[in-house]
Amino acid sequence: MNLPNKLTLLRIVLILPFLLVLYLDVPFAAFIALGIFIIASLTDMLDGQIARKRNLITDFGKFADPLADKMLVTAAMLWFVENGQMPGWALLTVIVREFAVSGLRMVASDKGRVIAAGWSGKVKTAATMVCIVVMFLPVPQVVNTLCVAVIVVTTIYSGVEYFMKNRDCLSDM
Repeated sequence: MNLPNKLTLLRIVLILPFLLVLYLDVPFAAFIALGIFIIASLTDMLDGQIARKRNLITDFGKFADPLADKMLVTAAMLWFVENGQMPGWALLTVIVREFAVSGLRMVASDKGRVIAAGWSGKVKTAATMVCIVVMFLPVPQVVNTLCVAVIVVTTIYSGVEYFMKNRDCLSDM
């Protein structure tokens, strides 16, 4: 197994201690969880850079990397919903967008087409990661609310953009 794939697996494995720290409510839980989240997020950047630079792109990586990202982000957002920092509808918006875009990619794949990550999707991912980090910090409620708004707006915008740019994949529906 190559290094990028090992980093992707590490990101998945780090979800367990991330959640354990939060649910066992150890001293400084939010800061420890934040540290784990940041390390896991950095493995995402690092594995992508290494895979592209060394031409180590694999089918496993294509499958597991976006799955690992979704698992990590969803775990954090579930914690925020449970904690009252994020409304459930905001998390549902993120989940619905992920399912919809994944479905669109499957339909496109059946037609021999690959839908690469677009600019807005990358902005959404970066904004979401930054907002999750901020939400783990002791910030005023208005900042937390702003972070939720940024996550929702970038999620909706990127989802709409994926469908607008690739609506021809759904032409026979």
